[in-house]
Amino acid sequence: MTESMSLQEVLQQKGHITYKTRGTSMEPMLRQDRDLVTIRRREAGERFMENDVVLYHRPSEPDRLILHRIVGVRDDGYRIIGDNCWTYEDDIVDSDILGVLVSFIQNGRQIELDSEEYLHYVEDLRKNEEDRIRNLKKNFEFRQKLKKLLGPLAGPARRLRNLLQRCGVLCR
Repeated sequence: MTESMSLQEVLQQKGHITYKTRGTSMEPMLRQDRDLVTIRRREAGERFMENDVVLYHRPSEPDRLILHRIVGVRDDGYRIIGDNCWTYEDDIVDSDILGVLVSFIQNGRQIELDSEEYLHYVEDLRKNEEDRIRNLKKNFEFRQKLKKLLGPLAGPARRLRNLLQRCGVLCR
């Protein structure tokens, strides 16, 4: 890939692309800057199924590419969410989708999407979807409140921790 070609251009030209993931929205399945994903280009007229992980752009952010899971299929589009997200996207249509995940590499092992390991992960993920989303949202709200409460202490606490680590009182 040359510097001037985007992921989207390479995908369109070659029909597939493999790249290292960025972001945490698909954790724990895909880990930021550690796992490689292989995406196959969407074919004209192709429709996707529930649980497919698709590469798409939001209508409001055409230059930003996102890799999330389809959790609902309608005639006019899809309901999509990241495995580590708590808000659904209901406005994604076929023309927004560029490709679909066909495999990924984690810890040096290629994971095929028809493997028992992957299918078990998806089954567990979807079975507990409502609880998972509720817990993600609660955790986020708690962290936001804690951040607001401890905000003024963050700088001094960080400096104290660094000083204690330098002195050997705390392990890194």
